[in-house]
Amino acid sequence: MSARTTTRRRQLGTMMRKLRAGKGMTLEEAGRLVGVSKATVSRYETQEGPVKWPIVDALCREYDASDAERNAVVALAKDVKQQGWWDPFTGSIPADMNLLLTLEDEAVREDHFSCVYVPGLLQTRSYTTAVQQANEMRLTPEEVERLVDIRMKRQQILSRPRPPHLWAILDESVIRRVVGSRQIMREQLSHLLEANGSPDITLQILPFAKGAHAAALGSFVILGGAEPSLDVVYVDLHVGSLFMEKDEELDRYRLAFDYLRAQALDMAASSAVIQRVREEM
Repeated sequence: MSARTTTRRRQLGTMMRKLRAGKGMTLEEAGRLVGVSKATVSRYETQEGPVKWPIVDALCREYDASDAERNAVVALAKDVKQQGWWDPFTGSIPADMNLLLTLEDEAVREDHFSCVYVPGLLQTRSYTTAVQQANEMRLTPEEVERLVDIRMKRQQILSRPRPPHLWAILDESVIRRVVGSRQIMREQLSHLLEANGSPDITLQILPFAKGAHAAALGSFVILGGAEPSLDVVYVDLHVGSLFMEKDEELDRYRLAFDYLRAQALDMAASSAVIQRVREEM
């Protein structure tokens, strides 16, 4: 099974399990309603073997999934063998990055809070290169170039006919930290100013003056699906990546992001701060 298939099957299994649990059905009950065995329903949820989209569609209807949920899950079931743009890189990137790219490829929105670096989707090539060169694990120039190429390719989701809406809240430290050089930072800050003029991007700065805030423990991303029930939280930890999908976890991070939006400067004031910091560089 290819890495692309593995990541899509993982997401499909997660969604099917969540929908069934939301309806309060056992595996046996669900299978009986659509004429398949308990083992088949279990297999669909545990990411093992092929899937048949009509069965997925029937299960979603029995689970009373919304039209948006059902369409998203059925589309995923039909698409489990499709390869993504990153497939040529799968042998040399971690499995958690495969999953992130799969989730991001299907997201309708992304909510980012960043307290160290500019979010990858908004980084310039020079800034990304400087970040990779600062990695505690020494990378060869070829490895750095490969990782930078992946990040630049990843940004193309923002230029799709129907791109996901990107809402990014940056701690003030992000725009003041000199990554690479002052020239690289001036270029990066100019890019952020341009991005904040896009109708598909909302950029806010959380100023130092706000003091303690709702996400003092670190950066996170909420990858939004067609329905809230399909959302996933992504946290990039020093020792690896963490994906969270339980309702209580999603509620916690959604609430934190709502608080951060309220505490951060509005778009116009945020752009003014970015411009001022750029002039100081």
